[in-house]
Amino acid sequence: MPVDRSEGDVNHGPRRARWAGDGVGPQSRALVERDAAAFLKQSLSTPCLSAVRKAEGIWIEDMDGRRFMDFHGNSVHHIGYAHPRLVAALKAQLDDLTFAPRRFACEAAAELAERLTTNAPTGPDSRVLFAPGGSEAIEIALKIARVATGRFKTVSFWDAFHGAGFGAVSVGGEAVFRSHGIGPLLPGAEHVAPFACSRCAYGFPSRSGAPDLDACKMACARMVRYALEKEGDVAAVVAEPIRAVPYVPPPGFWPAVRQACNDAGALLIFDEIPTGLGKTGALFSHEPFGAAPDILVLGKALGGAMLPLAAVIARAGLDVAGDRALGHYTHEKNPLLARAGLTTLDIIADEGLVERAADLGRHARARLDEMAAHDPGIAEVRGAGLLLGVEFVTPDGAPDTDRAEATLYAALARGLSLKVNMGSVLTLSPPLTIARADLDRALDMLDDARRETA
Repeated sequence: MPVDRSEGDVNHGPRRARWAGDGVGPQSRALVERDAAAFLKQSLSTPCLSAVRKAEGIWIEDMDGRRFMDFHGNSVHHIGYAHPRLVAALKAQLDDLTFAPRRFACEAAAELAERLTTNAPTGPDSRVLFAPGGSEAIEIALKIARVATGRFKTVSFWDAFHGAGFGAVSVGGEAVFRSHGIGPLLPGAEHVAPFACSRCAYGFPSRSGAPDLDACKMACARMVRYALEKEGDVAAVVAEPIRAVPYVPPPGFWPAVRQACNDAGALLIFDEIPTGLGKTGALFSHEPFGAAPDILVLGKALGGAMLPLAAVIARAGLDVAGDRALGHYTHEKNPLLARAGLTTLDIIADEGLVERAADLGRHARARLDEMAAHDPGIAEVRGAGLLLGVEFVTPDGAPDTDRAEATLYAALARGLSLKVNMGSVLTLSPPLTIARADLDRALDMLDDARRETA
């Protein structure tokens, strides 16, 4: 896959160069240059887009005082930036207990583990492990699957992102993280094409984005079963229940995959690192689709956009590695990280953010659909809750990477930060705390930007 059609927008090219020259103020540019001189360069980040001096609510502010509504946020800012309740909780935790070695229990870590497992979608008697990031959590899940099944193979999807560690990029499917000198990767990491009804890799594309199940017979799910049967000894299927691109699965997809896993003796691992905890209008993004995982991985927003925290929740029967080390991390039971997770979960529940995401997502979707109705260059609006995507195409139906990038910078110039996925999809992922008036204001900016680039 070309590097400009990956999970994020590129940090090179003529538009980025023009933005660096004209769109970035002198103080921000000075810090970006310092940053670029100190950090190893890599795609999608260095050199940076600008420099931040403040992040609060839905806003980020650069070193020159320019403010942007952040509809990107690396998917961590479900509760917004610097939520005052979380700031207060962390300050109090600093006064109480700052660290616990992993060989000692602490109140906050035990409470967070209990909170996550009590009502876990993996069922009663679930167990949890914490990790400093989603990539490490995915690798814990892979180890559990290996030990539990006695197998090492996986089936996952091309174009998926599951993290940057070698295990995570092995089950991931993006060239920018796994190709061009990075391999060899883990053996036994098999891939199939993902669900993507408007761009079906199996030859049944749908212009509306809704699947024609009479025609395709859900070929994407049947291919997962085919791969499991052919391999015969797969430990787990690893997948995003809703793809962060975003793509929503066709009806019946996950029950079919769940049954295929059951028949093959494979576990089902759901990666909800960017999409869980309410973003899609459900607390766990897989809930509306009628299939439960054996292992659920959470991250990003769990730390409240302040601290790095991820969790692996495994169903009963998978606590099978007591004599081995699955994820022996220094900060496994850090009370500050645990307090961030507990307070974030409290805020999501107490402020009704799951329901809010569903409601505001319907409102935003209606406005985006209206834009698409007047713009032949928009092939599809898709997503769930406050994870929405707008895909641009050329007149012949090919992905319009040029217009998507142009719209990104036109939006930035108006004060709206968003993300380009897969080269041609504008992905909108605002905090769940956003006011409806601010959401409308952001959509107005996007509407102006897409008119400018039409």
